[in-house]
Amino acid sequence: MLLRLLLLFTIVPLVELSILIWIGERIGLPATIALVIVTGIIGASLARREGLRCWITVQRRIAQGELPADSLLDGLLILVAGLVLITPGVLTDLLGFALLIRPVRRMFRRWLAGRFRARLLPTRGPDTSGDGRRDEIIDVRIIDASDDRDAS
Repeated sequence: MLLRLLLLFTIVPLVELSILIWIGERIGLPATIALVIVTGIIGASLARREGLRCWITVQRRIAQGELPADSLLDGLLILVAGLVLITPGVLTDLLGFALLIRPVRRMFRRWLAGRFRARLLPTRGPDTSGDGRRDEIIDVRIIDASDDRDAS
């Protein structure tokens, strides 16, 4: 994990800087700076719009008594999109704009949900009960003791 973070925070900025320098040589410094600023502004406003839409969906699903898991993952992806869109760079802007497109976000959401599911679902270990039974069902019935006292 540490290696991945190291690569993320060193290699990605170096690649982004190289691309910006290359673009700057082609179109000039003022146009490159304008490109970075404009994509940041457009990206932030699009992320805000999608984020508000996602927030409304979460609230509506909660009001209907549903678990808004997909909408919450969408919100996480929109947050990531907004964060990478306000950082200067072409590759991060492409990733950010891609995450703001619903079908692309849906694909990332499925991938992310699968990763979460694989990490969160318990795995069955070896049978340690000794009697060979692997699954036990315990049927529980709750009896309120106050009902018995009221009846007497």
